[in-house]
Amino acid sequence: MIIKGKVYKFGNDINTDEIIPARYLNTSDPEILAKHCMEDTRPGFADLVEPGSIIAAGHNFGCGSSREHAPLAIKHTGIACIIAASFARIFFRNAINIGLPITESAQLVDRIKEGDRISIDLDSGKIDCPGGEVLSVPPFPEFMRAIISRGGWLPYLKGL
Repeated sequence: MIIKGKVYKFGNDINTDEIIPARYLNTSDPEILAKHCMEDTRPGFADLVEPGSIIAAGHNFGCGSSREHAPLAIKHTGIACIIAASFARIFFRNAINIGLPITESAQLVDRIKEGDRISIDLDSGKIDCPGGEVLSVPPFPEFMRAIISRGGWLPYLKGL
């Protein structure tokens, strides 16, 4: 699975309330959630995202409450992958469960900037960065690739 896209960069400790403010949790409609993704942190973010783009963030991305709404909102903006120095454990699991690929690389976050275009090969764990630099991340295990390719945990289970 190869993902190529524009990078949108965020800092450390981006919590689930910043990803999708609590005032929008009265719906689970992914299209409505997407419209409000990151609106308090970066107003207009949802309108800027190009389909297939990538979020690069610092440490502890997705901390806070365990709401599945946060990765769902991100996925439905058109973000194809998140790379962070580290993730909150529950956010990591929720992202995989809804079919949003995420991976950790503190090196990448330090080396790229907003607007860069990168390519991530989740099968091999290679990230092609601007200037020809190639970084490595742990490749996705086969079962996680299957979950992601089917759109999440529930569609994966239905396909078994």
